[in-house]
Amino acid sequence: MEEKTIVCISCYYKGYDFMDEMKRLGNKIILITSENIKEKNWPWHAIDEVYYMPELKPSVWNLDHLVQGFSHLMQTRKIDAVVALDDYDVEKAALIRETFRIPGMGQTTHRYFRDKLAMRQKAKDSDINVPEFTPVFNNDEINTFIGKVPAPWVLKPRSEASASGIKKITTKDQLWEALDSLGEERHLFLLESFKPGDVYHVDSLTFNKEIVFTSASKYLAPPMQVSHEGGVFRTKTLGKDSDEFKSLEEVNAKVLLNFGLLNGATHTEFIRSKDDGKWYFLETSSRVGGAHIPDLVEASSNINIWREWAKIEDALLRSKRYDITKPTEHYAGLIIALIKTQQPDYSDFECEEIVKYLPIDYHVGIVYKSDNADIVQERLDAAAEKINTGLLNILPPKGKPTS
Repeated sequence: MEEKTIVCISCYYKGYDFMDEMKRLGNKIILITSENIKEKNWPWHAIDEVYYMPELKPSVWNLDHLVQGFSHLMQTRKIDAVVALDDYDVEKAALIRETFRIPGMGQTTHRYFRDKLAMRQKAKDSDINVPEFTPVFNNDEINTFIGKVPAPWVLKPRSEASASGIKKITTKDQLWEALDSLGEERHLFLLESFKPGDVYHVDSLTFNKEIVFTSASKYLAPPMQVSHEGGVFRTKTLGKDSDEFKSLEEVNAKVLLNFGLLNGATHTEFIRSKDDGKWYFLETSSRVGGAHIPDLVEASSNINIWREWAKIEDALLRSKRYDITKPTEHYAGLIIALIKTQQPDYSDFECEEIVKYLPIDYHVGIVYKSDNADIVQERLDAAAEKINTGLLNILPPKGKPTS
């Protein structure tokens, strides 16, 4: 079997299972990562070469230097695929593919999975519901927008991952003050209507334009709320027979089809408006979900998204068939919270539904599984109450976020 060479790009510590599986399938792995995380527990047994990039600021590299370094790599190695392991790396990988004509998602398509303004425009053009939005390039257009769309609004970065950098705006004066404070970076933001409602995430695998696996889940505390106010992060999977799952499966397929996704893993978020009950597209990404969501998905389905994504990439490289194992259908729940001590005492949390404790410093992290959705909800509620009554810390320790 011919060995293929895959370059994995990641500015965060993630993708252990992906690289391990790729190596198991008979491939050569080259990792390009940030210099400040080189001491992490990477799957060194699976990595043949590693190169480090200094960070200009968190997650940001000098892209000219990345291209220059890659050109030297290409002189003596045939690179068969370039894979972005984190949302922040999608742009880097697309640039490399375009520059060196390596197959995979290029810079045009990547914007639909990275740039929130491009996402919204594409969704709107595809007749997919999105919250009312506007670019913030032109003052007159902004004034027209806020004259038609009542506050509150949300000012958000076009290219940040998760809920980073999002500001909720309640008045016109507050908005202009926020826009002025952005200075030369104003064009990197967008403004949209704030829609109260329940937020959901859909995690998928696609092979040759066919969605071969879908897991849908509901956040029990919106990520934006947890990111800005602190608190307990919780999410739970939905039963495949539920109306919520069926609606999300349909709208998720519409997003991926219209956005031009051909292969790989995706994490997409939707909100169900409390005002009109409709589903609205929030954002998507061509990567595996963060915040230990893969652990949630695996507990409910027995599908390891990282490893299945590796199998998809391997099948594409070798022009062979890919078949996913039939998923199991359990209910699963995930809870993560920042706490005051480095290592939590889990003795008060123990119960038979626990699948695993997540090894994250200064956090409680638990994954539950059951054949009964009500039991999962009860376990999540009970754990949240225990955390809130004495363990919770709302001031994060210094350092990079874990997801």
